Amino acid sequence: DVKSRELRVIVIAAEGPVFCSGHDLKELSSEDDVKHHSQVFELCAEVMTLIQKLPVPVIAKVNGLATAAGCQLVASCDIAVASEKSQFATPGVNIGLFCSTPAVALGRSLPRKVALEMLFTGEPLSAHEALMHGLVSKVVPEDKLEEETMKISQKICESSKSVLALGKATFYRQITQDLDTAYKITTKVMVDNLTLRDGQEGIEAFVQKRKPVWSH
Repeated sequence: DVKSRELRVIVIAAEGPVFCSGHDLKELSSEDDVKHHSQVFELCAEVMTLIQKLPVPVIAKVNGLATAAGCQLVASCDIAVASEKSQFATPGVNIGLFCSTPAVALGRSLPRKVALEMLFTGEPLSAHEALMHGLVSKVVPEDKLEEETMKISQKICESSKSVLALGKATFYRQITQDLDTAYKITTKVMVDNLTLRDGQEGIEAFVQKRKPVWSH
């Protein structure tokens, strides 16, 4: 329930040795028709774009292998925390199905040449390589993964939900624009932010040297 005041952050995690292996290839065989295949990929794209439209931050807690659409999922999240054993790959080229939809998210998260090497070879990135190139936010030992993810989540929960929602929506809106347009958009949003109840509460609390009381 995204409208719930209680919902402040979403963590996507998995159980077992794999974070997400992407599509079930059995769903993509010639036994099913083009309409079915279209529905599979359209649903996947809907999920990926929905993540960025949600009014709360979404964190990927990655412990293990993230391949193809699973790698796309990590790239689509706002924040990604990975264990040292995690790996990231787009191996579709090796089975004759190029990872074109994962490339949308990868190409927006990674330098172009890094993304294309992954897409052309199917070779995985280690967790530290993923961190170096910007696919994940942090890499921690496996036994610290839960603690670090909760630490980030709790910090997010200290802020105003309405302010975060405005900020997240604006970030994704401006990031695809040219510099002048991006500043026009964000200048207006800064003014809009000041009209929010929590925008004024935060400033008043800072001036009065007290902790803000958010209305969300």
